[in-house]
Amino acid sequence: MRAKLFVILQYLLPRYWLTSVIYRLARVRSPAVKNFMITRFIALYDVDVETVKLDVPGDFESFNDFFIRELEDDARPVDQNPAAIVSPVDGTVSAAGTIHGHSIFQAKGLEYSLDDLLATDLQEAHAYVDGSFATIYLAPYNYHRVHAPMDGRLIAARYVPGDLFSVNVATAANVPGLFRRNERLVLHFDTPNGPVVLIFVGALNVGSISTPWSGEVRPRKHGVVEAIELGEEPRDIRKGDLLGWFNMGSTVIVLFPRDTCTWNSQLVPEATVRMGDAIGLFTAR
Repeated sequence: MRAKLFVILQYLLPRYWLTSVIYRLARVRSPAVKNFMITRFIALYDVDVETVKLDVPGDFESFNDFFIRELEDDARPVDQNPAAIVSPVDGTVSAAGTIHGHSIFQAKGLEYSLDDLLATDLQEAHAYVDGSFATIYLAPYNYHRVHAPMDGRLIAARYVPGDLFSVNVATAANVPGLFRRNERLVLHFDTPNGPVVLIFVGALNVGSISTPWSGEVRPRKHGVVEAIELGEEPRDIRKGDLLGWFNMGSTVIVLFPRDTCTWNSQLVPEATVRMGDAIGLFTAR
């Protein structure tokens, strides 16, 4: 009942206005204000700061700078098995498994389509029919940078305007088509094992999504799908390379074509994953 009330409240709330307010608060640079927000946040969510690269809270210019904090270089070792697919983030598995035709599992009784999720041409979506997917939720206490789960080359990036519902467990179980309704940034890669997609899904209080290629992308509820100019940044990436970050928390979805990978048996709903750990293997081709 509490979960359903939370979802009903989200329908009633001015989600974009709230997100805009949080965006501004998270960037206040007053030392007293930002230090208070950082220390209270750490206490409230029991955030692990042992491996944070900078001193907390003094070395961070704002709460948002702390939220997108870097970790020490050896904090997240990346599995070097060439066949290993690694988790792109620290988080909790929301769902993982096989894409049945064009349908991706969201929660019990709820699915959404590849075409709607990618918001792109049918040929691109068709590449992932009967493929594999993993959806990983980033809680407030998690490290919020997103890294490459495999070697490859970024060939396209598209911003899809949308809503800003929360993406926590309660909302995923009660809002049909949640991940295709919310705003998202879709990265397309070419890899030695075929195409791969990684999707940043926006959410309530996510002030923006940033990548080295797009810069900061602010939420936009309406409009057309926008192709991101990839610019001068290197597009060849290695497993573990930084792909971007959420300015406040959200969800990442990865898609692989049929018969190209298998997930670890431990990759099940509510399992905890850490960036760099193997979550699956590419199938020998």
